[in-house]
Amino acid sequence: MEELPEIVHCTQVRVRYADTDQMGVVYYAAYLVYFEVGRTELLRACGVAYRELERQGYLLPVLEAHVTYCAPAHYDDELTVRTRYQPRYEPRLRLEYEVLRQQQRIAIGYTLHAFMDARRWRPVRPPKFFWEALRQRVKQCT
Repeated sequence: MEELPEIVHCTQVRVRYADTDQMGVVYYAAYLVYFEVGRTELLRACGVAYRELERQGYLLPVLEAHVTYCAPAHYDDELTVRTRYQPRYEPRLRLEYEVLRQQQRIAIGYTLHAFMDARRWRPVRPPKFFWEALRQRVKQCT
């Protein structure tokens, strides 16, 4: 399959009270939830809802996750989750994230996933419908 350019998608999230700890800052694990929001919205923007992947018999389990915390975020802050994905036609999918409050970097990180055949529970390359949706999205943006 041909190489596709990097895809970048931004999603807004507002910090809920439940996302904060006793110190009034966003609890460290909440950033992984923000990453998940960024990931699912990037896929949706590319025309591939995660639900459709599952319906077609594919899963994207997390193999690895990493977060670097740069500054605290607080209740009711409006944050931008910038998600980057460099499509590759291989079983692994790596997404990179940057969480911003206006222009201030709050956190950065990545998640590594594997495309899995849900029936056989084995890694597979991205399904053709997924790759075609990415190709169409890139074509629309150029």
